[in-house]
Amino acid sequence: MQSKSILTAVLALAASTSLLQAREYNNTYTGKELDHIAYPIGGLGSGMFCLEGTGAISNVSFHHYPQLFHEPCTFSAIHVKGYENNSKVLESAVPDYKIFGRNEGGMGVGGTTWGLPRFQEGTFSARFPFAEINLKDSDLPLDVKLVAWNPFIPDDEDNSGLPVGGLEYTFTNTSGKEIEAIYSFNTRNFMWRTNDEVSPITKMDKGFILNQNPTERNPEFEGHCAIFTDEETTKVNYNWFRGGWFDPLTMAWNHVSRGEMPEDDPVLGGTGASIYVPFSLKPGESKTIHLYIAWYVPTSFHRIGPEATTESDFGDCYDPELYKDTPDRYEPWYSRRFASVDEVASYWKENYSSLKDETTRFTETFYDTTLPAEVVESVANNLTILKSSTVMRQHDGRFWVWEGSGDNWGSCHGSCTHVWNYAQAVPHLFPRMERTLRETEFKVDQNKEGHQVFRANLPIRPVRHDFHSAADGQLGGIMKVYRDWRISGDNEWIEDLYPQIAQSMDYCIRTWDPDEEGAVIEPHHNTYDIEFWGPDGMCTSFYAGALNSIIEIGKFLGKDVSRYESILAKAQDYMTTKLWNGEYFIQDIRWKDLHAEDPTKAQSFHSSYSEEAKKILEVEGPKYQYGNGCLSDGIIGCWMSLVCGLDEPIDSRMVTSHLESVYKYNLKHSLMDHANPQRPGYANGPDGGLLICSWPKGGKLSLPFVYSDEVWTGIEYQVASHLIFEGKVEEGLDIVKTVLERYDGAKRNPFNQYECGSWYARALSSYSLIQALTGVRYDAVTKTLYIDSKVGKNFRSFLSTEGGYGTVGLKNGKPFIEVKHGKIDVKEIVVK
Repeated sequence: MQSKSILTAVLALAASTSLLQAREYNNTYTGKELDHIAYPIGGLGSGMFCLEGTGAISNVSFHHYPQLFHEPCTFSAIHVKGYENNSKVLESAVPDYKIFGRNEGGMGVGGTTWGLPRFQEGTFSARFPFAEINLKDSDLPLDVKLVAWNPFIPDDEDNSGLPVGGLEYTFTNTSGKEIEAIYSFNTRNFMWRTNDEVSPITKMDKGFILNQNPTERNPEFEGHCAIFTDEETTKVNYNWFRGGWFDPLTMAWNHVSRGEMPEDDPVLGGTGASIYVPFSLKPGESKTIHLYIAWYVPTSFHRIGPEATTESDFGDCYDPELYKDTPDRYEPWYSRRFASVDEVASYWKENYSSLKDETTRFTETFYDTTLPAEVVESVANNLTILKSSTVMRQHDGRFWVWEGSGDNWGSCHGSCTHVWNYAQAVPHLFPRMERTLRETEFKVDQNKEGHQVFRANLPIRPVRHDFHSAADGQLGGIMKVYRDWRISGDNEWIEDLYPQIAQSMDYCIRTWDPDEEGAVIEPHHNTYDIEFWGPDGMCTSFYAGALNSIIEIGKFLGKDVSRYESILAKAQDYMTTKLWNGEYFIQDIRWKDLHAEDPTKAQSFHSSYSEEAKKILEVEGPKYQYGNGCLSDGIIGCWMSLVCGLDEPIDSRMVTSHLESVYKYNLKHSLMDHANPQRPGYANGPDGGLLICSWPKGGKLSLPFVYSDEVWTGIEYQVASHLIFEGKVEEGLDIVKTVLERYDGAKRNPFNQYECGSWYARALSSYSLIQALTGVRYDAVTKTLYIDSKVGKNFRSFLSTEGGYGTVGLKNGKPFIEVKHGKIDVKEIVVK
């Protein structure tokens, strides 16, 4: 066994030194880089499980809320006859951090599979939405490849939203003789929720169904998960040994390690089940075993948000007939498409090959690009958000989303308008689904005065209007509705929404710019969960962008937009003459000369004024402002304009100067000397990151806005892409690389670039990097393809539209488009 000792030592050395070697983007993770990888497998709004970098299954979240520490006693294993140490869990080593410090680590982490033998070496790679793990071990004459995936097909939200996952284990005989082996999948009933209703594990062809039946007290506990293969030789044990202490897992492993394949029938109260697939391999031969997973959780406990109480709350578009089919609690879209887990499983098996072909076509098209590798990795890694527990889709197919996923709760609710402003992937990949957000915002969440709540109820229904609108969220919504119209080409849709768009715009003017000075001046709630008092570059740039959007929509529809044009001209002047310090845009803190009441009495979130705070108020003004600070989001309305297909409403030279200042002052390649009394987990110590705000010219307030010292990936990608839009490509890519260095697998999960919760939506701003680098945008209204390359006269890039996707680019300066799926009707190509 000397060779094994040598290999073990080599692997240990490789693991300890792997972090010293820079991993190539879009390439393989090894050693300690595997530790924190958890790759979501699940459909849009259907729940998820994660494949960890080692091959373990964790984060099983099927019940419509995050369960991020739900790592059930579940494992695949291989047994090879005739070899010493012949049985292994199909995973590489358990990460050190799991052993102590969580899950009652001091009690020895009983009940887990972590003490079972595993493979000596493993690697992980991903080509969205496929994850691949390769395993090797000197004890066994097998190379093992695991591919995990679920359907992801642009413009097909239903097949992309199936509650399913596929695991494909490929075994290759590396020896010079034929081998006999047994693959097994072994699990406790992880759907179990309560003993109030004892639910058996039930039979299905070549597999089993884990069940939790509903109870009278908790109907939302109901859930079913079908796990099966298509192998004719499959044998199933429906009943793990029942006993105390560690008896069930001990006996399950005994069967694996002895090469036994018991076939016990289900019993009431059974705790676990196993699938066995025996096979043989000649030298050099390979075999792939498919493990199909389908789940069905038809309801939930979710009824979220305050009920509408006044006539105004219901808005101008309320029709009670539209809500007759609305359940009392959230039900997922798939519960209306399928009647049972059996139907889901049947559909999954019957359509597996075609869905994989369609998904593979998308993957091959997406990666058929010459764009910088760090950009491709950033975009792909954050698309996993769409397969995570952050995303939900209710019974009628309408999109509803959290901001992110807390450990066991959604963080925070309601398709938050000011967070999802940043998310640029869904409008291009699933434009119909994105438009349901606009319809909710303007037709459900807007009252008769034009006030829009920034958090939608669940199930989607009229909501009480008892708090501020979010200025950036509501103004951003007017910009997004323009974007979604140009992507869809649906003129009837925009005409139908126009009265509500104008009502919203008029509310914004009346509330935040009552004297029509051209700036958002009155106290305005925003994405930092506070109110800015006095005009600022951030929200006033949104204001200018929203005005520009409604002007363009109104002109197309033949509306009188002269008032909006007049205010836009004032906004452009206000930004450049009153909020410009010669280098970047700032905030003019005001409170004594406004229409609003005293800040100490004004409505706010988690804010109050102690006697100490009142003293600061008199000297510095209201708490939680930024004043002379250099805000990374300080010109975000201009970025929104570009990604929405509009010209920037502010002088581009000033915009570029602001962005250069953000890059100069806010990007830190080490935070060792940075003080952050807020939430340091996003970036700290030797990490690099883009600070949300800095005060390079002095004047930092005693209590600046509450997240000012933090680092948020969504803002980093927003600034990076805006820099690239303005021609500052290297600066933008520097920020992108800095983000990826933090999310290296060894310290953080590369596929979970979190903020206020895991799989946080703001990071989907990364998708805008594609448009920034290429200038590629398809306008379905005019059927025009625009290209404004920042990467030279030769490039290839991915384009997704409503109706089709493909590859576009330039070859020796000449444009081309290769449609790979569906149809993209291009009448004209404009190359800048």
